Parts: sequence; C-alpha cells; structure tokens
Amino acid sequence: MKSREAYQWLLDYSRESALYESMMSLLGWDQRTCIPKQGHLYRARQVASLSALLHKRATDPRFGEMLSRAEESTYPALSDEAVNLREWRRKYDRAVKIPEVLAVELAKAASEGELAWQSMRGENDWSGFRPFLENIITLKRREASALSSGGEIYDALIEEFEPGENSKGVQVLFDKLAGSIFDLLKHIGASPHRPDSTVLIGDSPVSEQKSLIGEVIAHLGYDFDSGRIDRSAHPFTSKIGPGDVRITTRFDPNSFVMALFSSIHETGHALYEQGLEVRQWGTPLGCPVSMAIHESQSRMWENIVGRSRGFWKYFYPVASKRFEWLRETDIDEFLFALNDVRPSLIRTEADEVTYNLHIIMRFELERMLIGGELEPKDLPEAWNAKMEKYFGLVPSSYSDGVMQDIHWSGGAFGYFPSYALGNIYAAQFYAKAESQLGNLQEIFEAGEFDRFLGWLREHIYSHGSRHLPRSLVKAVTGEDLSSDYLVDYLNRKYRILYGL
Repeated sequence: MKSREAYQWLLDYSRESALYESMMSLLGWDQRTCIPKQGHLYRARQVASLSALLHKRATDPRFGEMLSRAEESTYPALSDEAVNLREWRRKYDRAVKIPEVLAVELAKAASEGELAWQSMRGENDWSGFRPFLENIITLKRREASALSSGGEIYDALIEEFEPGENSKGVQVLFDKLAGSIFDLLKHIGASPHRPDSTVLIGDSPVSEQKSLIGEVIAHLGYDFDSGRIDRSAHPFTSKIGPGDVRITTRFDPNSFVMALFSSIHETGHALYEQGLEVRQWGTPLGCPVSMAIHESQSRMWENIVGRSRGFWKYFYPVASKRFEWLRETDIDEFLFALNDVRPSLIRTEADEVTYNLHIIMRFELERMLIGGELEPKDLPEAWNAKMEKYFGLVPSSYSDGVMQDIHWSGGAFGYFPSYALGNIYAAQFYAKAESQLGNLQEIFEAGEFDRFLGWLREHIYSHGSRHLPRSLVKAVTGEDLSSDYLVDYLNRKYRILYGL
C-alpha cells in the first residue's frame, strides 16, 4: 500500500474510532445526569467493555503499520497531514505502552470511583471512599510508570492532558504566580474596603434561573440547536459529536449566581467544541489541543468576561427583570460582592485570585501521590496541612476537604494543573484580543460578544490540535507563555476594586 493510501486508511479508521468514543461520551453524560440508581453497576460493565474495544483499536498493529507507511511521505510543517500524523503517532506510542488489562481496570475503577464519590461525599464517608481512591492511585501509578520514558513518572500523566508540558515547567509558572498572589492577598487583607456578600442573596426560583441562563449563554454564542443544558451534581461539558455539545449546571434557590457562573464556565468549554472544524471531526485537527487551552476558554468567559463591569452593564438590567431583589442593589455593590476575595475551603466556590492557590496545592499533592512520596491513607492530613499553609484554614469535614473534588475519584491525575494553566493562557489570549479589537469592556457593555467570539474562533478554535499548547500561545500572541499577563490582570482589577 502506498503512503497516501495508508494515510486515507488512517483517516477512515480514526473517524470510526471517534464514533465509539462518542458512544462513551454519551454513556458518561447519561451516568452523570439521569441514569437510574440501580443502573450504575451495569453501566460500569458497559464502560469497561467499550474501553476494551477502544484500547484494542488504539493499539491495533495495523494502525502502527499504516502509520509507518504514511510517515514515509513528507508533508509541509503544520499541514493537515503533518499534524494528524504527529498526533496519531504521539497517541499510538502512548497507547501501546498500556496493557489492555490495565486500560480496562482503569476504566472500571474510574466508573466505580465516581459512583462511590457521588454517594459517599455527602455522607462524609472517607473510610468508605478510601479503598476506591487507593485502587485508582495504584492503577494510575502503574499507568504512569508504563508511559514514563525516564525522570518523574507524574510527567506522563500531565502529558495526557497537556502535550509537551512537564511538572518542572508547570512549577516555574506556578511559583511566580503564587508569589504574586500572596503579595496581592496581603494588600487586600489590609484594605478597609469589604464587599457586602448579602447583596448576592435573594429568592431565585430555579425556573427563572434557567430562563436567565438560557438567555445569557445564547447571547454569548452557545448554539442550542447543537446542544442542551441539564442538571448534574458536578457541572461538566460533554462533546457527544458534531452538532451535539451538552453542558450541565446546578442550582441554589437562594441565589442565581452559582448556577449562572457554572453555566458560563461550561459554555466557554462548549464554545470551543462548537467552534472546531466539523470537516475535521474524527481526526486530531478536529480535537481541542489540550485541557489547559480548554480551561482557558471556560475561565476566560466565566471570569475575565463574566465578572467584568462591561458584561454586567449589559446584563444587570436583564437579570433585574427576573429577580426583583437585584433592583435594591447598586451595580457597583453587586460587582464588588461578585468579585469578593477571601480564603475559602471549596475550590469551585473560590474567587479568581485564591482559586489558583487551590490548584497549586492539588498539583503538589497529586505529584506526591503519583511519585509515592504520599500514600492515600495520609492524604487527609497532608491536605489539611496544605490548606492551612495556603489559606490559613482547616476543613472540619472530609466533604469540605479531601473529598470535595470528583477528579481523583475518576482517575484524572494530571488534570488539576490545567485549571491554573488555563487562567494563565486566558489572560495572555485576552490581552492579545483586546490589542486587536479595541476596548473589550466597551464592546461588552454594548451587548456585543460576537466580535470576541469570532476572534477566538479564528485564532484558537478553528486550529484544533494544529499547534501544541505553548506553540499556540506563540502563534497567537507572538510571545512565549508567561504568568505575567495573569498577574497584571489580577493586580489591575483588584487594586481598583479594593482601593489599593
């Protein structure tokens, strides 16, 4: 078979695998939203079976043979063919290092672990949950060891979510970021100005929240003809396939704020997925390049856009029509409360300044867990020590401490750094967009979000995996990745808010 015929074979094979992957996504979405309670155990078997099929396809010797043949042709750098071959090679070489039995065990353990977390977190049952976590960590250590090519095995797990990245590179960015955040927090703590958080509280019927959320995210660009929004314990976005990108949220009847911002966050993910080239579906070019780039979009829309004055100058009157208690509050008071900075126990409820510290401490903990410096049985004590170091707080329950996140229960080690990296990417992308589009706050105040979305589609979404993450930053901004833009953004915004 000739090289170009081999390439076509790879295209067809990749698109067929994508069909099975979309089935897996649908099973996952269903399990997190509406599966009957008694259906979970059988769902774990379904997931394990489909995982085995996908692993066989990913490690099929025929794929390796066709890949070698296709690589005999020379294609221009960053051409469709060159990019697809690069990514197929990277993923194939990773996949063949994982024994099928381990892949199946991981999928089954992740499904069972998430179920255990969902039922045991509310009961504060660490002793019941710990065996599931221990199993997951044992399997992830085996996976990381199998994938590692030397050095720190945790790097192999970061690579899964952030191609080309490693723990040392992440640590450099995080160290500079943490130092700047501690300095900013010191000044905020000394400020006499404090927001009144009660202005965010008021009767918020779920039906009205749903209506507001639908109006807001549609205005931001979310295509409801290609998606839907549902309720789940932990908000998430699921790409089922072309024309089907779903999001979820959760509600608080005493305030619409949590549901709105979790929805905007997931909309950021969904806009990225809906902005990928449909014609490239089933190939690497039709896929997001990394989780941190994905998170840059959700965090950008949620915080840099959604918590900004320009955004609320437009949407405050819209929200006030649905929630009468908002009319009693000045927009400046509302914005100050919305951007309140204070140490807290729960990551998902943290402000955008301290949120980064939540991620940094998780990065440090999971790095030790995978490296063997920390055992699961000692995790609660290590967690509490980190919380006291970074926030001056110690959780009084496992639910508000070591059990608060779903990620580790599902085996997503190496994922957490993506959140803070996403903030770093987001600030740098936003600064570049503003330099080209003009004052974005004035544009948002006028209710115009399509220009910004169009810029993101052109410079980020449409490229899929053409550029690796740090190369994408260079291609879009002309500079290397730097935490300076996030530091500048946070200092500029919060020094004004707190009168520093």
